Amino acid sequence: MNGIGAIVEKLRRATVSVGAGSGVVWRDDGVIVTNAHVVRGRRVPVELWDGRRFEVAVEKSWPARDLAVLRIPTNHLDSVQPRELGTLRTGEWAVAVGNPFGFQGAVSTGLVQGVQALGNQRWVTASVRLAPGNSGGPLADAQGRLLGINTLISGGLGFAAPADEIARYLTRGAPPRLGVTVRPVTQGLLILEVEPDSAAARASLLPGDTLVEVAGRTLRTPWDLAQALETAEWNPLELVFRRGAEPHARRVTRARAA
Repeated sequence: MNGIGAIVEKLRRATVSVGAGSGVVWRDDGVIVTNAHVVRGRRVPVELWDGRRFEVAVEKSWPARDLAVLRIPTNHLDSVQPRELGTLRTGEWAVAVGNPFGFQGAVSTGLVQGVQALGNQRWVTASVRLAPGNSGGPLADAQGRLLGINTLISGGLGFAAPADEIARYLTRGAPPRLGVTVRPVTQGLLILEVEPDSAAARASLLPGDTLVEVAGRTLRTPWDLAQALETAEWNPLELVFRRGAEPHARRVTRARAA
């Protein structure tokens, strides 16, 4: 088997069926990552490439990122190696594996289009052909390293939740949330909504305020805010905002994502 063929075959063996979708064997001891939207009910059917079947409960989930973690009672599985995305370049070869329309282990290839922010989240985008059933499956590079978990299709491109974010979630849990919906404006991020009982609500932030700075980081995009919240020390968190023409400072206590 040639090099590309061997890489694709290993990816197929690390891809599982999860309900009507797909999943990725993250560790060889049975830890599986998939999309939250493909796991329904109290117990989820999982089928390995070799036909072995299990029915397990969801171990944990991160709905805001559409991720869920399962664990099947077996080990010595083929698993994926996540890639840090700092070296990823537009135009690299990409391969997606999944179970579209029930066709187990189907493969689609294309090119990486980049890592881009959509709202307050990052996505790896690639020109791979995805269909219902691919959700939760792997997007990998030419060496078989995991770039992300295929999650959605938009504008003819596949969008995958980045592997490095998934790795951090598995070790540290979901990142904290401020609890605001924002839109970029000239001087920062305009707050459109404030969630009840959120960190932002406890800090008396209001729709119409403009966030300017969090933990010393100037805010220009929602992704700036997401990065600041993930990397800052919350003991408590310092933020600066404008209400009308007047700047204000607040100290915010931590609220974690669901």
